[in-house]
Amino acid sequence: MSISEYKKKYVYGEDYGTSQFKFGPIAEKPLVIDNRGLFLIGESKLLLDIFGVRKDVVVGPELSRYLGSIDDVGRYLVYPMRDGIVDKDDERAWRVLLEITRYGFEATRPKSKDFEGFYVTAALSAIAPDYMYERIFDIHAKIDAEEKLVKAVTIIPQPLAVAIAEKTVTCVVIESGHGNTQITPISMYPIRNAIVALNRGGAEADAIAAEILRDLGYEDRAHEEKFVRQFKEAVGLIPRDLSQAVERARNEPERFRTVFSVPGTTIQVDLGNMGWARFLIGEAIFNPEHEMFESYYKRGMPRPRDTVIGGERIRGTMPLSQAIVHSVSRTSIELQPELYRDIILSGGNFAWRVPKGLEDVAVDSAQKVAYELKKLGIESNVRLVSDPLYSVWKGTIVYGIAVPDEVEWNWKTREGWYKRGVHY
Repeated sequence: MSISEYKKKYVYGEDYGTSQFKFGPIAEKPLVIDNRGLFLIGESKLLLDIFGVRKDVVVGPELSRYLGSIDDVGRYLVYPMRDGIVDKDDERAWRVLLEITRYGFEATRPKSKDFEGFYVTAALSAIAPDYMYERIFDIHAKIDAEEKLVKAVTIIPQPLAVAIAEKTVTCVVIESGHGNTQITPISMYPIRNAIVALNRGGAEADAIAAEILRDLGYEDRAHEEKFVRQFKEAVGLIPRDLSQAVERARNEPERFRTVFSVPGTTIQVDLGNMGWARFLIGEAIFNPEHEMFESYYKRGMPRPRDTVIGGERIRGTMPLSQAIVHSVSRTSIELQPELYRDIILSGGNFAWRVPKGLEDVAVDSAQKVAYELKKLGIESNVRLVSDPLYSVWKGTIVYGIAVPDEVEWNWKTREGWYKRGVHY
């Protein structure tokens, strides 16, 4: 078997999203687990031994079996990638990333005799610092030392993976996941000094959803991240214009009323006359500076944190349309019109649908971005990728197949393979 044939057979992609870890060899879709881990340090060592549990960190689907009270969850459940970044010295977070990475390989380990290890392409945030690259390489080297599962590994920015999946050379990729929103102009490669990263994404939509749950009388459940996320995804709507949508919903409460039922439980949340609040959930990513959010900030909901990139401070609440213009303005004048002609939206935070009958006030993400840019005097072509949840992962697979085996990792260009027997 030639090297190119081997790579096509054993290429493997990893998308380290803030909320989910998507992974697997070439297929129609990746496997997905929550990017979180539960430390069992608070459990009875005797009972763990009796039940045959030989691990101190649990990841993957079985994690839910070990969840106890809401207080326990807060102490021992770790989401390692807040805002897409892991602190350098957060060893608990790095331990979780090691275990979810290991879980992926164990879940997909080939049984073929010709298997000598995967060619792995991992995708990280566009603003991930060098130490994150180093630790991800170390994680794969450690796993390979134990079980010979990683023949070579490379790392690319998540927005570049989207552009590769879309086969687009010149564009602006806006990748919005749970932790952050990355606005990345691309001309063959990400234009690093033009990247704008906003510290908001699904987590901020979760925050306003939690406040709405409190107003509805669900204070305890508002602390349960999984519950809040399910509620958000079920009821949230993107308004074309927030003020107009809220006014319409308040005038026609029955039309916008919804009841959220948690699958597999008897729990129901009826929004009643608060159906207008559905639009706050969708608006959070696009313009958290709208005056309607001020009352929530005053009562304790955190504002999205500012980002410092290259010495410049980007306020966390900057409207998405303004952030796009700011990003594009940092590229050459000649390139800017080309970038506005192809704005690509990707990530689960853009995967909102418009319910039938609400088309007069609700829009999808692409319509929202185009509408907001037009208010700034910019005509643009905005599109949502066909599979926003998996676009990054698809790009890692394409990239892994395309990079020649002989190209070794180069820290200056951040390209090539970090290989067994050469680098570890």
